[in-house]
Amino acid sequence: ELAGAGCIVHAGDIREPEVSTGLVEECMSRFGRIDCLVNNAGGQFVAPAEDITPNGWRAVRRLNLDAPWQLTQLVAKRWMIENGGGRVISVVLCPRRGIEGMAHSSAARAGMTALTNTLSLEWGKYGIGLVCVAPGWIDTEGVRGYGEDLHEVADRVPMKRIGTAEEVGEVIAFLASPGAAYISGTTIVVDGGLENTVAG
Repeated sequence: ELAGAGCIVHAGDIREPEVSTGLVEECMSRFGRIDCLVNNAGGQFVAPAEDITPNGWRAVRRLNLDAPWQLTQLVAKRWMIENGGGRVISVVLCPRRGIEGMAHSSAARAGMTALTNTLSLEWGKYGIGLVCVAPGWIDTEGVRGYGEDLHEVADRVPMKRIGTAEEVGEVIAFLASPGAAYISGTTIVVDGGLENTVAG
C-alpha cells in the first residue's frame, strides 16, 4: 500500500542474511544513504518455559536478536560509521518485567536491549544513536491473537486503557527526529504506566 516514489518494498525472511543484505543494498542504490534503521520485525509463541524446544528457542532468538543485530551491523558498516552517524531504534519487550509464557522472547529482547546499550558506547563516537522502544499492551492484530480479554488487561493498566499502534509510531518518529539526537543507550517504555505496578 505504501509502495511508490518514496518507498521500497523488499519482501523476505529477515532472519536470512541475504535478505538483510538485499534490503540495505536496494536502499543504498535507490536513496544513496540510510539515516535511520527501525528494527521492528519480531514474533514469538506463548509456551511454558519447560515446554520450549531447542528449535522453538532458536527460531525466536533468530528473529528477535540475531536478525536485528545482523541488520544493525550491516547498516552501520555500510553507511553510518563512515558518513556522520544515524539512528537505530529497536522494538523490544519491557526489559525490567518478566512476561509469563515468553521466556524465549524475553531473553532475546533483553539481549537486544543489552546490545543497544553496548553499541551506544562503542558507536557514539561515530554519531550513531541507538535506542530501544518497549511497547506494553497495544491493540494490534497480533496482540488480539493471544486470546487475552483486552478489557481485563486495560483494568490493570494505570491509564485504564490499551495503547494504540499510532502512539508507539509517534514515539518512534520522535526518536528518529533531530529532537532526539542526544538520546542514546536507553529504553523508552510505552505502556501507560504498567511497568510501575506491582501486579503488572
